[in-house]
Amino acid sequence: MTGRFIMRSLALALALALGFALAQTTVTIATVNNPDMQIMEELSSVFEEQNPDIELEWLILDEATLRSRLTTDIATGSGSFDIVTVGAYETALWGQNDWIESIDGLAAQYPDAAAGYDFDDLLPAIADGLRVDGDLYAVPFYGESSFTMYNAALLEAAGQTMPEQPTWQEIRDIACAVHDPDNGVNGIVLRGKPGWGDNMGPITTVVNTFGGQWFDAEGVPQIDTPEWNEALTFYRDLVQECGPPGVTGISFPEGLNLMSQGQAAIWVDATVAAGFLANSPVGDDMGHALAPVGPVPKGNGWLWSWNLAIPTTSDATEEAFEFMMWATSKDYIELVAQEKGWAQVPPGTRISTYERPEYQEAAPFAELVLEAIQSVDPTDA
Repeated sequence: MTGRFIMRSLALALALALGFALAQTTVTIATVNNPDMQIMEELSSVFEEQNPDIELEWLILDEATLRSRLTTDIATGSGSFDIVTVGAYETALWGQNDWIESIDGLAAQYPDAAAGYDFDDLLPAIADGLRVDGDLYAVPFYGESSFTMYNAALLEAAGQTMPEQPTWQEIRDIACAVHDPDNGVNGIVLRGKPGWGDNMGPITTVVNTFGGQWFDAEGVPQIDTPEWNEALTFYRDLVQECGPPGVTGISFPEGLNLMSQGQAAIWVDATVAAGFLANSPVGDDMGHALAPVGPVPKGNGWLWSWNLAIPTTSDATEEAFEFMMWATSKDYIELVAQEKGWAQVPPGTRISTYERPEYQEAAPFAELVLEAIQSVDPTDA
């Protein structure tokens, strides 16, 4: 318990005793509508109880809308938000532009809020991507790579088995063998909704493993190449022939819903989904394998994190920093484990999470997820 928390509690008690209202600072948070963030909003009442002089306001949007809204707000210095949820890609760019605060600087300025946080416990593979000239500019809320999730019961009923390291051709063969739309079973679900944070996530990894790339060493775009054509054609044919209808409306939430209801047999997507599937109606049937490879066994998995950062335009920097430290702390992980179960704690951020026997037992996929995260090299995709 920090001195600041004790002082707040005393101030609240005094205010109540004297009949005064305690002045509150509002912290406005913009975040994405992923399940982990929805849990954060739900459990944030615990933080408000511990900090009665801070009121939290939330703006929760789908990924494409959030990214557009935040980029405009940050670039123009509008100052609408005190905490923003940013990806690994934006963090370094925004830090270089002085659009977001240095976390190291804030920790030095507000040592009470950072006490016991244990920055050394953050997974290096995730934290290193959030640094600019050695300084941390955001704290990870969850980290992920990609891998293959499959309904073992559906595969077994169709006489299929999943290799530990499947190829995309093997994925297609299995998916199309299981595909049975007349009985409500789709062989595979993949993102088809247009957008960089939607279908371009998995499509880029397919392009990588088919030998393609976005740019060559001189920065010349490489989209109009045989490798891109082959990868996109393969992806299109797979989702249209052995996936659910309306693929252009499917992204992460829709894929999670189809898998959790037993309406899809295979899903290649973010490792963060494994925890939610574990607690779904098909949890006992879920199996996991590495992300598929193509003709080129490289670049088959992505590395991503959703992180909390504070815009330099915030007028509630200290209060925002206190919430960030709380929401990405070891104590918060314990709180989620207590309220939602260990399988649903935010993954991919802390070394200590993967060392906990409780997490290893509840999340049999944990070792594979950690392997996937640590095996990705963003500088050599």
